[in-house]
Order: sequence, then C-alpha cells, then structure tokens
Amino acid sequence: MESVRAVLIDIDGVLTVSWEPLPGAVEALRRIRESGLGVALVTNTTSRTRASIAETLAGAGFPVDAQDILTAPAATAAFVADRYPGARCSLLNSGDIREDLVGVTLLDEAGMDAGRGTVPDVVIVGGAGPEFDYASLNRAFGYLQRGARLVAMHRNLYWRTDQGLQLDTGAFLTGLEQAARTEAEITGKPTPAFFEAALARVGAAPGQALMIGDDIESDVLAAQRVGITGVLVKTGKYLPETHKAACGRPDHVLDSVADLPALLDSVARR
Repeated sequence: MESVRAVLIDIDGVLTVSWEPLPGAVEALRRIRESGLGVALVTNTTSRTRASIAETLAGAGFPVDAQDILTAPAATAAFVADRYPGARCSLLNSGDIREDLVGVTLLDEAGMDAGRGTVPDVVIVGGAGPEFDYASLNRAFGYLQRGARLVAMHRNLYWRTDQGLQLDTGAFLTGLEQAARTEAEITGKPTPAFFEAALARVGAAPGQALMIGDDIESDVLAAQRVGITGVLVKTGKYLPETHKAACGRPDHVLDSVADLPALLDSVARR
C-alpha cells in the first residue's frame, strides 16, 4: 500500500444489521474521522435513499451525512443517463428510491402490459422484497422478451437481518436472465466503476484506500481487483464456508469493524 488516505466502508453487515449499530462500529467510525482520513460509505442497499440512510445512521450516532454515501441507485442513475439517455424505464424494487434516480424516466406500471401497449426501453431491477412476486417478475420477463434491456443494481444472493439471512435480488435475477436469454448490466458492487466513483469522491488512488466489507466476493475481492486493499469482517453475511470457497484471499480479515482503527494504526507505522 501507499500511504492510506481513505477508507470505503460497506454499511449493511459492517456498520449495522437491520440498521442497528454493530458493537464498536460508531466509535470506530468516529476515530477514523478524527484521524483525518476520507470516508465513503458504499452500499448496494436499494430500499432507502441516501438522505434516509444518512438520517438513520446519524440518529444512531454515526458521524455521517448524505454526501458520504454512495448507493447502487445513485450509480444506476448515472449509468442509465450515460448508456441509455432518454430511456423509458420500468423499476422493480423494494422501497421508494425515486429521489436518488435523478434523470431516470420511470414509467407508471399501472395499465402497462408486457404483451401490448407501452413497453419500456430498460428494466431496472433493484433490491428484492415483497414486490418480487410472480406478477411483477413475469411482467419484467415480458418486457425483456420484447426487447427491453436489463439493468440490475446488484446480484447479491442474500443479506443478513435481525431475522437471519434473507434472499436478495441475485436469487431472482439469474432466473430472469436465463428465461429471457439475456445478461444484466450491473451498476453497483462489484463493478469497477462503482469503486472508481467512490475513490473519486474521497480523492484517493486505489493504492491509498481500504475497502471494508462482509461480502468477500462483491466487497473485498472486487475492490482488490481494482487495486484497493481489501478488508473482510466476520460480521453480517460473513460465512466461514464462503470465505474458504472464495476465488481469492482478502488482504486482511478482522473480527469486526471495531478492529479497523487498530489495523490502520499498524499500517501507518510501517
């Protein structure tokens, strides 16, 4: 590593679970802030806007505001504006994130029919939840059969809540891709563009940053592939079996984000 200038931190499973702070997480982030390092919270969370996330985290004691947060919906808005300017889009997502989809033209699903009438140019798939029922998935399938492009904010298979592991978008996205014989364009983690946007936000080069996450593939190894030092924490969705079966090894493994300040101190002394 070069001199550390910034840290990129996942939220769900690293700082919080079901939006409740994990032990030591608030104090760890405070210490990192006090050290003068740049901080970006990078998340595939698609159920809330950046403003809502910031409000919840700040209310729990985390020293953050909306400008510190990069979400998959925000990255999706930038991607669609660049790749499909002016496109009419159908959104399948759990939660209201329209505020963060700046510049994206979302069609009103009421009255639309995948078999006739208006068909969107792009189907955008966000986070899974009750909205991912048969009718909604089948409607998206119909749009894809008629030529709509498929954009997904992520392909995470599951995440951890206070009720345990819960299915996420990837479990449904694979079926849509295979049935419609298409491949989704991913906009959130683990895409290089997502990490590059986070680095630009904190003004750091890849070799000057750490990425801390609970998903070994999408958070840690994906960051390492673009030159960022990867730090895996054993909280959230972490499972020993996925760690062992992963396609690579993290640069560092910590019990939790509470141990991050000590790691940063040790790196600084080298």
